[in-house]
Amino acid sequence: MNALRKIVDVRDEEVRALLLAFVFNFVVLGGYYVIRPIRDEIGADRGVENLPWMYTGTLIGMLIANALYASIVAHMSRRRFIPMAYRFAIANLFIFFLLMRLMPAAQVRSILAPIFFIWVSVFNLFATTMFWSLMADVFTPQQGKRLFGFIAVGGSLGGIVGGFVTSSLAGKLSTALFLLITAAMLEIAAQCVRVFPADFRKQDQAPEQPIGGKFWEGATHIARSPYLLALAVFLMIYTLTNTWAYFQQADLTKNQLQDRAVRTSFLANIDIAVNTITILIQIFLTGRLMKWFGVGVTLVLMPLLSAFGFVAIGFAPVLAVLATFQILRRAAGFALLRPAREVLFTVLRREDKYKAKGLIDTFGYRVGDQIGAWSYGLLRWLGLGLVGISWLAVPLTAIWCGLSMWLGRKQRVMAEARLQMQPAYAGASAAKT
Repeated sequence: MNALRKIVDVRDEEVRALLLAFVFNFVVLGGYYVIRPIRDEIGADRGVENLPWMYTGTLIGMLIANALYASIVAHMSRRRFIPMAYRFAIANLFIFFLLMRLMPAAQVRSILAPIFFIWVSVFNLFATTMFWSLMADVFTPQQGKRLFGFIAVGGSLGGIVGGFVTSSLAGKLSTALFLLITAAMLEIAAQCVRVFPADFRKQDQAPEQPIGGKFWEGATHIARSPYLLALAVFLMIYTLTNTWAYFQQADLTKNQLQDRAVRTSFLANIDIAVNTITILIQIFLTGRLMKWFGVGVTLVLMPLLSAFGFVAIGFAPVLAVLATFQILRRAAGFALLRPAREVLFTVLRREDKYKAKGLIDTFGYRVGDQIGAWSYGLLRWLGLGLVGISWLAVPLTAIWCGLSMWLGRKQRVMAEARLQMQPAYAGASAAKT
């Protein structure tokens, strides 16, 4: 344990929960990264002109999934509905596995592939959102600043392992077999929820009861709360610029890498590089940044990096520059933006940690995708190429910077108010927005 304390500022009563969260995040993101390169290769294969339609399908799927998720959350305890959701994903993976084995190759490529693209795009957000909702519920804002960086390392390691599995075995194993690997990792995630301590601190007796309320209350709470609304806009700017960069990547990889197995391996190697850099930042920088400078400063680093990246593409629109930008941007997203953004949710009441957060992280994320997808096509139709779209992204990052600083200040005020309201224990059901 002394070695662990050299890496992360953890208390004795937090160790079990911290290590379980580490493993939990490892298998969730590891399972996703096994199938992520397959999804990305489908996107590159079908071309940028078809991606907006698949993103529209993803948004529709996300809307349906959100309604089901919010209804289940209202009537079940977190220890029941989270494992149930992961096992539903496992059942879906087995169905895809059978269809890939039984359907003719031409039908798999023309019919099943776009459906799988949409499914993975919906699944990955819910899988990570449920994990971080639980973390935001169990840990306090002060614990989040100390521990979330290390917990995120588990996900990065999972991403490296998952990406390495796909990169090394692409072309050697059939695509369907990778789905079974993901299914096995998700079952481990379900087991982590079952044994996760609800009272790892003596003063925390988290009730295992349904969240309650109506399924639409996540949306109404977002509309009424400037803090939640700012969180939603923050995420939509992030996903819009993410989508533009993703479309640029799909465009260049399709034009410069003709072989599908080579494309899959190239994209998997990008994932490995992203997660390797992410781990280094998470171990040596993330926790210290949030502890020393606060959430706002940590958040603002991502839009600043994005601004420099889009400027670089504006000057040199080649695959090497774009791949470097994607690696650094995604690493910053996982290592800095994600842990800091999750701390923003720790000051919410429990209902908002699942309903409002779930809606922002999934449906809000895909709304940003939609805006990015269709605007990218519109901008290309208007005559803007890779360079013009990159320069257009730069002013958006300035708005994003200002929003990051405001959210950081607001979170600090809400966390201080929460401590004053409950000096003995800053519990999971504290400050309202």
